[in-house]
Amino acid sequence: MVNQKKLDPTSGPYAAFGVQLRRLRNEKGWTQTQLGKRMGFSDTHVSAVETALKSPTRKFAQLADQALGTGGTLLLMWHQAQHGALMEGYTEFTQREAEAIAMRLFEINVIPSLLQTPEYAQAYQNAEVRRGRITQEQADERVAILLARQRCLDRAPVPTIHAVLDEACLRRPIGGREGMIRQLGHLETLAQRPGITMQVAPFELGEDRPFAYPVRLLTLPHRAMVGYVETLKRGYLERDVETVAGWARDYDHLQVEALPRAASLRFIRDVRKDFENHAQ
Repeated sequence: MVNQKKLDPTSGPYAAFGVQLRRLRNEKGWTQTQLGKRMGFSDTHVSAVETALKSPTRKFAQLADQALGTGGTLLLMWHQAQHGALMEGYTEFTQREAEAIAMRLFEINVIPSLLQTPEYAQAYQNAEVRRGRITQEQADERVAILLARQRCLDRAPVPTIHAVLDEACLRRPIGGREGMIRQLGHLETLAQRPGITMQVAPFELGEDRPFAYPVRLLTLPHRAMVGYVETLKRGYLERDVETVAGWARDYDHLQVEALPRAASLRFIRDVRKDFENHAQ
């Protein structure tokens, strides 16, 4: 595109939203008028949002996501700018996640967020409120964002997902016993869906478990791979080819060492039954 105003994504709270909106529109080969017609907005309004002269509304973000087929990326960015409920680096990760064609997930202490029930997610975030780390409003926003991310499981084509869960994920009773029974039942259902492979890394792996921290690997449409990890304060999207390749090799090793798919499903079912027996 010619004669477009250069945008600085750090110049304001909604500047990054405008930059992403323009990038997605240009990828479609659409003018501002063409995008505006699909959304029910004027080209002047679209231009003002792209250049951060006008703040987007929630409705604008939702309609833009629908028109551009983003999987909810712009709504996530709107939440980030509006409420600041997300850690630094997380929004960039969710942008890549929304376009990924394949995901490889490893989690240690909690069920991977894409596989959580709303009840489980809310219980986990409410604990952050009780510790005084976030407000209830921020907790609710985080859950809403997570549920928006989970829509990728229903998009077409569905990304392939391979999740390895450390045994601790399954045994830690987040949301209480009844909540865990429903969460584990949800995992059993997801594990039988096409495109989703779930394995359990049992405690007996010991030192043979290659990761000491949660890792997410995303394969993007052009086949490049990125990785994502988090500290207590922020997230990091890793693009370095050698680093990500090393993580991918470790993940391959993890897949070999973890329980096979059928055995993993039986393991999850047995843990659910343990919770049911204790509940009785």
